[in-house]
Amino acid sequence: MSIQHTGIAGPVLAIESSCDETACAILAPDGTCLAQRLISQDGHADFGGVVPEIAARAHLTLLPGLVSQTLKDAAMAPEDIGFIAASTGPGLIGGLIVGTGFAKGLALALNKPFVAVNHVEAHALTARLPGLVPGGAPFPYLLLLVSGGHCQCIAVEGVGQYRKLGGTIDDAAGEAFDKVAKMLGLSWPGGPALEKLARDGNPDAIALPRPLAGRAGCDFSFSGLKTAVSQKLAPYGQTALPYRFAADLAASFQQAVADVVANRIQQAFDMMPEATLLVCAGGVAANTVLRARLEDVAASRGLRFAAPPLKLCTDNAVMVGWAALETCQEAARRGLPPPDDSTTRPRPRWPLEEMTQRFETETQAE
Repeated sequence: MSIQHTGIAGPVLAIESSCDETACAILAPDGTCLAQRLISQDGHADFGGVVPEIAARAHLTLLPGLVSQTLKDAAMAPEDIGFIAASTGPGLIGGLIVGTGFAKGLALALNKPFVAVNHVEAHALTARLPGLVPGGAPFPYLLLLVSGGHCQCIAVEGVGQYRKLGGTIDDAAGEAFDKVAKMLGLSWPGGPALEKLARDGNPDAIALPRPLAGRAGCDFSFSGLKTAVSQKLAPYGQTALPYRFAADLAASFQQAVADVVANRIQQAFDMMPEATLLVCAGGVAANTVLRARLEDVAASRGLRFAAPPLKLCTDNAVMVGWAALETCQEAARRGLPPPDDSTTRPRPRWPLEEMTQRFETETQAE
């Protein structure tokens, strides 16, 4: 797919700073990535999770050099950029303020438009990056967003057109992975470490619950599963866990999460029979066991399954730039001018359903 006639000339420079990934990317108008840089911040591991103030300070330190280097990688001068985009929410407010403020300042200095990007929408549209999914990712499709902060089933019906079908009522899947990994004495981030340990375990060795499985709707719950894991660990107290037991528990937990997610996706498909594709995005989409299970669910419905390559599963600026390009194209399709969000403020919460209002408001303004 090519982004044409958006009313904005030249490529987009995109910034991502919603959590602990500091990223910049430059995309051509057709979506081709001309350059990208990403720094996964250190300094959080000792705390067992992301510390918002540390993340914000790191973004402030890293962004100027990162943007400069990304421009150098693309062999471009700042004046060659057509417009600037940044994740403006949802996320950690400190990081959003830093990234959005930097992007707005750059846009003002260059006299270029600024486009505010909803971080969740960027994940939702990643599968539509040119060449990413064989055969493309036409609307409508079902999105499973699974990360440390999100666990949602979303009907993606078009740019700015989303319906939340279900979400977690307590912990997100990635949060549950991190917390169980910590119980097992694994390093942070816990998801990859737990998956590695689980490879040596038997997923059927230890009985664990499947919260909400079989219930109507497609909401998620992982708090009870996390509690069940802690109960299995209780007899060991402060003593070191036998490796075999730890591996079996990791594998059993991972299998329980995959089973719950698979059941919830089946329910989501019942709620969205028009879906043509199942897309999984977010950091937990990198989990190979979960991916395999979701492929089976999609195949059982005669549908394709798609997930971004591992480097695009976690937060990145490529998805931010692409979402901005898609937004510009949708505005052009509706006969609207290109968006300029120079007055849009960062938001720690920004419901995806509100994106529909963006074009409605602009249409009314016309």
